[in-house]
Amino acid sequence: MSETQLSEGTRIKLPSGKDAGLVDILSFCYGLSETDVTVLLALMKGDARGTEELESDLKLSKASINRSLNKLLEMGLVMRIKEPGNKAGRPRYLYKARDYAELKSKMLGDIKDCADKMAQLVEKEFRPI
Repeated sequence: MSETQLSEGTRIKLPSGKDAGLVDILSFCYGLSETDVTVLLALMKGDARGTEELESDLKLSKASINRSLNKLLEMGLVMRIKEPGNKAGRPRYLYKARDYAELKSKMLGDIKDCADKMAQLVEKEFRPI
């Protein structure tokens, strides 16, 4: 996954005149925060990592990292892997983004589904009086 290239700064113009980026779109469709997206992007670059590595690399608190990881797991955007060889005490987990192609396909499908549902809502609710 080291070949993954994402442009975090690309923006699109919306009909309102406002612009939106990847964080805005993922925030709207998935309820992700900027921190959640930062953690996801970090997990897309390289091998599986533990929370301590993410804390150090991203300069975020353990609580923030754990909150983001739980949300990303719930959304099915990342995987949790039990660290091999750790037999004593609590198990240690590593986190990894889903495969790039799989993740991109999921996001595109979810965004299209989100747009379709919004269109259906407009069709249903926006009628002449």
